[in-house]
Amino acid sequence: MTRWTLPPDRIPSAWFNVVPHLPTPLQPPLHPSTREPVGPADLAPLFPDALVEQEVSAEPWIDVPGEVLDILRLWRPTPLQRATRLEQALGTPARIYFKDESVSPSGSHKTNTAVPQAFYNAAAGTTRLTTETGAGQWGSALSFAAAQFDLDLKVYMVRASYGQKPYRRVAIETWGGEVVPSPVDEPDQPGSLGAAISDAVRDCVGRDDTHYALGSVLNHVLLHQTVIGLEAKEQLTVAGERLPDVVVASCGGGSNLGGITFPFVPDADVRLLAVEPLSCPTLTQGRYDYDFGDTAGLTPLMPMYTLGHDFVPPSIHAGGLRYHGDSQLVSSLVKDGRMEAAAYPQGKVFEAAVQFARAEGKIAAPECGHAIAATIDEALAAKETGEEKVILFNYSGHGFLDLSAYDDYTHGRLVDEMG
Repeated sequence: MTRWTLPPDRIPSAWFNVVPHLPTPLQPPLHPSTREPVGPADLAPLFPDALVEQEVSAEPWIDVPGEVLDILRLWRPTPLQRATRLEQALGTPARIYFKDESVSPSGSHKTNTAVPQAFYNAAAGTTRLTTETGAGQWGSALSFAAAQFDLDLKVYMVRASYGQKPYRRVAIETWGGEVVPSPVDEPDQPGSLGAAISDAVRDCVGRDDTHYALGSVLNHVLLHQTVIGLEAKEQLTVAGERLPDVVVASCGGGSNLGGITFPFVPDADVRLLAVEPLSCPTLTQGRYDYDFGDTAGLTPLMPMYTLGHDFVPPSIHAGGLRYHGDSQLVSSLVKDGRMEAAAYPQGKVFEAAVQFARAEGKIAAPECGHAIAATIDEALAAKETGEEKVILFNYSGHGFLDLSAYDDYTHGRLVDEMG
């Protein structure tokens, strides 16, 4: 067999909280005005109480509501697949597995947190949400989830991606969301996730009917994504496989990375590898410091690796990875040496993604291409040493709405933005 699925009743019924397993306790977020530690009351204008509780929780497991499980069963558990054709093409003794998150309604892992966020907001009486989106994967995921709970949604999409990826906008609108390019007050700017967050937060705080939803970075978002790693662990066992030697995922804010790696944090012998763009090298070239999550300085200051909240990245095709900071959970693991980080240029990412497509048949989102590039390098390193390594990576989303990027690569128009 090269593909392992689990029955619908094997969806994890509780999320895995990595906080109790961190080598160093987290530092608190700070209020943007007072620079004092943020309390639950400070987050209440943005998020429902249940998500605020998850944000600060140190409980090892947090139950998934039944209403959320009912919707997740539309596509979960997702398949675990062995990339045997890629192994053969590389001539590697390594065994390569990937978790296929592209089978969700919106085509990526983002739906795993969109559904619980929409559920908790609806349960709290919220009728409208605002959010940001980079490549549009998060915006489309939340638009699908909002439709399940009859919520209105306004999406602020990074302007560069708004132009590059029109069909993500169409998907958002098809599920009922409204989408506008960001920054709204600077039409000549290509935009950034930080600026889009500022737009969405400004919209939210002035209205009693509205909450804000974030697609990455925050603790509760990464918590919801741990269904990926929990399923993968069980599927590897079903496949008769041992624990992986290395778990690989692309990293922008950290949600798909945290989703697949966090359940392996207690397994000391498993290497964890975050892969980011060389043009936005937060973990590899940023500084570890308190910084705002948005450009305007409206959000709490978080301890994280950052390039500076006013950093505007080049308009690379991996729009979901163009973020100046990283999850404080991911940042903490990298700072303490439990997780490694690597940065790749855009050209090498597409070269790897095309090699994967020709071997395995799957066209990956450019974000996912970063994980594929690092996976191929890990497999080639195993070929050099002759080790039968087990490599697991997260296939975080398909690239069917990113084909213009592949067109640019195939026809020599892709600019290799360097950091």
